[in-house]
Amino acid sequence: MRAQQNIVLIGMPGVGKSTVGVLLAKATSRSFADTDVQIQVGEGRRLQALIDTAGVAAFRALEERYVLRLALRGYVIATGGSVVYSERAMAHLSAAGVVVYLELAFPLLMQRITDLDSRGIVIEQGQSMQGLFQERRPLYRKYAALTIDCASKRADQVVYEIVAALERL
Repeated sequence: MRAQQNIVLIGMPGVGKSTVGVLLAKATSRSFADTDVQIQVGEGRRLQALIDTAGVAAFRALEERYVLRLALRGYVIATGGSVVYSERAMAHLSAAGVVVYLELAFPLLMQRITDLDSRGIVIEQGQSMQGLFQERRPLYRKYAALTIDCASKRADQVVYEIVAALERL
């Protein structure tokens, strides 16, 4: 893997994209970017407030605009879990690097998510988290060049596994 290529982390909320991303950036001598943080800073509001006021569709469009404006090289990028709804955003991210799906079984994800109402999860009104998981998992798998099973692993172990897998590409 070339140093100027990005490593893009995708997956459900709670899987550890940001935590793993920071550690992976250190391990691979890359800078780190979190698209959720970029949206919050750019819009001056927390994700949940943006979703609550604008709605799911408008937030997805906003997220797509932010991702399409990224012109990063040699970064580890942690994305929002809903980025996979945008083919254009995923094509943009894939063109500049390797997309890594951090996978975790639904029951384990739910153990990790303690702030469901304020976390900024892009979920349709009336949709369950189980339904969201089932809807997104095929999309994550579709766009991923690598899939890393995160079950029973600490963040540093996930980083080691990603680095080893990238060396084999």
